[in-house]
Formats: sequence, C-alpha cells, structure tokens
Amino acid sequence: MYQRTESQMIMPGDFFLPFGGKLAEDNRWVLLAQMIPWWKIEEKYAKNFKKSLKGQKAVSIRVALGALIIQERLGTDDRETLRQILENPYLQYFLGLPEYQYRRPFHHSLMTHFRKRLGGEIIDEVNEWIALEESRNNSESPDQSDDDDDPSGGAAAHTSDESAEPQPRQIELTNEGELLLDATCAPADIAYPTDLSLLNQAREKLEQIIDILHEPERGKTRKPRIYRERARKAYLAVAKQRRVKPRTMRKAIRKQLRFVSRDLRIIAELASTGGLTRLPRRMYKELLVIQELVRQQQAMYDKRTHSVPDRIVSIAQPHVRPIVRGKARANVEFGAKLAISVVNGYAFREHLSWDNYNEGQTLQAAVERYRARFGTYPKAVLADQIYRTRDNLRFCKEKGIRLSGPQLGRPSADQQEQKKIAKADTTARNAVEGKFGEGKRSYGLGRIRAHLQTTSETIIGLQLLVMNLEKRLRVLFLPVLQWLLSRLAVRLLLLP
Repeated sequence: MYQRTESQMIMPGDFFLPFGGKLAEDNRWVLLAQMIPWWKIEEKYAKNFKKSLKGQKAVSIRVALGALIIQERLGTDDRETLRQILENPYLQYFLGLPEYQYRRPFHHSLMTHFRKRLGGEIIDEVNEWIALEESRNNSESPDQSDDDDDPSGGAAAHTSDESAEPQPRQIELTNEGELLLDATCAPADIAYPTDLSLLNQAREKLEQIIDILHEPERGKTRKPRIYRERARKAYLAVAKQRRVKPRTMRKAIRKQLRFVSRDLRIIAELASTGGLTRLPRRMYKELLVIQELVRQQQAMYDKRTHSVPDRIVSIAQPHVRPIVRGKARANVEFGAKLAISVVNGYAFREHLSWDNYNEGQTLQAAVERYRARFGTYPKAVLADQIYRTRDNLRFCKEKGIRLSGPQLGRPSADQQEQKKIAKADTTARNAVEGKFGEGKRSYGLGRIRAHLQTTSETIIGLQLLVMNLEKRLRVLFLPVLQWLLSRLAVRLLLLP
C-alpha cells in the first residue's frame, strides 16, 4: 500500500527540534530539498505499488530517493547511511520528516529495494528535470504558471496532471550551444579475473552444491569422490608463484577444468535422482553461470585464445563484461560502459551497456536528444577522433553542426584559424573529462559496489544526478560569493 504524501513542502522553520533552535535556510540539504520535484517523482514511484488499502504502508518517495542521494553524496554503505540520518537533523528534513526523530525511519535492508524500485529510467528523468530546470524557467512566458517547475519545491499542492513532463519546446531554426560527448567505464567491485581463479572459484561452489544435494542420502549411499584437497593443492601450487610460465599455467587450467567437469557430472547424477529443488535460489543461478563459464573456458583452452563472445568474468555478477579501453593505467576494465553528454556543466546519460560498443554510434542519438531538450541543434559537437565517422560527419553537415577535429580534404589557407579553433575545442572538451574525474574521485563512479545489474544502473544514474545537484548548488552560492568578494575588495581599498 502506498499513500501519496509529497503534495506540500515542509518549510525549514516548521521542522520541530526538541532541543530548541531552527534549521538554517541556506543549508545545502535544505536547498537540495527545494530543488528536487518530489511530487513529479512520486507519480512514477507510485506505479510500483498496487492500488489497495491493505498491507503495510510503503516508504514514501521522499524517504527512498532522499536516502539514496545521501548515500551517494556521502559515499557510505547502507548501515552507515542510516547512522548519518539518525544523527543529523538536516538529513531528516531532507527526507521530509516533520520533526527530529531518535529512531531510524526504516531498516537498512530496504535500501536495496529502493534501488530496485526506482531503476535507472526514473533516475534519468529526475536528472533531466534537475538539469533543465533553469532553461525551462527561462523559456516560459510571464503569464504562464510556474507551479510545475517551481525550484523552491512547490509549497502548493500538485495534482497528477501537473506532475506530467514539460511540453516539448518550440523548434528554432538557428543552432545554439555546444554538446560535449565522451565515454568511460564504470568498473564493478570485483577482483581482477583470471582463468585459473575463476575455475577455482567455480570448483569450490560446485563442491558446496554437491554437499547440499547429497545431505538427504547421508548414511544411505556413499558420497562421490570429488578430490577436494587435491584440487586445492594443485591450484595453490600455481597461484602462489609470482611469475608463472605459460606452459605451467596451461597445465594448471587443464587440471582445474577436469576437476570442475567431474563435479558437474556428479551434480547431474545427483539431480537425476533427487532433483535440484533443495538448492537455494542463489546457488541454482550460480550453477547455471558455472556451466556457461566452463563451456567458455574449455573453448578458449582448445583454441589457445583468451577471448570469447560474452565472456563471464565474475560468477556473482555474470552481467559484467571486459571493456577494452587501451588506457595507460588499465588496458582492460570490467564494468559498464557509460556514454554521457555535458551541456553547460550538466551531465546527461546517453547510453549505458555492459557490452563493449563503439561510442561513435551514439553521436546522432545524442544530438537528437539535445534538440528535444533545448529546442534547437547545437552549434558544435566536441568529441574525440572516434566520433568522426563518415555517417556522423554527413549527419552534422546536414544539420549545420560543426564536429570538432581537422577538416577533410586539402589544407586550407586559414590554417592558423583552424589551429585556434582546435585548441579552443580541446580546452572546452576538458569539461567532460573533468566530469568523469569528479564522478570517480568523489562520487563512487570509479567502483560500483552494487551486485545486481539493475541496482548498478540505478547507482550510476544517481551519481550523475548528485553531480548535477552539486552543480546547481554552486550556481546558487555563486552570487553570494561574488557579493562577499566585492565587500572584501572595498574594505581593502579603504584601508590606509
């Protein structure tokens, strides 16, 4: 059961503090609470629940999304996030609580359900609303109501009709603005995978499955021999070596393949008599993953290669794929490949896939989304060399867009002017590289700690959302900072 509660915003002065005082209206969490259109998100969130008055009352969207934003902003785990909320009245106000509470508002295990229910698509829509709020407000006419896009959080009640997405803007004929494009990898929190370590991990999990399947027949029939200790010693004999010769490694992989194949045959025999219903759901999924893993490893061993389509690099996270980046620090990364666009300092997710892809194929779709957001095509698209394909060059020429990079054909007479433009483009394109650095250093984009594919995509979307919220905060504090600097300059001038 879900009841809508985000029709009105609680003002900072109305938040009750039992130990006295009031919340500061210029606090960052108070300002963030006023930026986010909670009533719009609630319409999306409420669809996850059945329309019934029975059952336990679900946690509101303000609490669910607010807790996830707090977690990504502070870089804490689920338990530590609840501790921070319990100790900080500003965080409780951000969650929409009417007064300070000494008890936690929910159990930490619900954080996983929040990530599942919201999903990456809802987070992307919230990110769109936050990043485009300024441009939408500037484009509205004076006589047009601004209740739907009120940046203060909307003190008045909002209906379901008012929570609909903004109407498409009028398409202009001139091109405006710059679109920055680039892609990166969001690494998953897994150990560096090797063929030998994956096979050893698969063998250990299969041995646990054999123990569970044979438990009802214990004392009745003899347990099949699985050579557990011998397989462990064979693995450690090679894993402990600092440098392993290719021939020695190949021999060790062959041994582990034999042990794992033997365990799979034993499981098949046990399943034919008692079935696999005794296995927990998690172990059954791991068994299916291990069967595909063994097939891939056997194929690579027979063909003497180290690559195979849809290669599994983690048994716990089978959706993770190797992403070849060709970077000096890490030639191969393991995670989701993320393509983003940056406009006026705000980041938008353009494409996310766990399989490797050519980011140059995302340019045309990103340009069309830019047109849908801002009502016009960009003047220039700033991207690296991989985006300069024939199709993209032809597309940009038809739309009157300048694609960064050297012009095709013979060198023209104004080479100096082209060099200045290329240098300016390189300088401007540093903003998208800075976004990747900001996300990986400060907001956890450098290591995604979620295990499921859906929750990992939600976290990546949340990190982009938090970066855009911080951008909005900097825009709000900039006039105050300029005023303080001007007052300081005047005082310095008046000094004798």
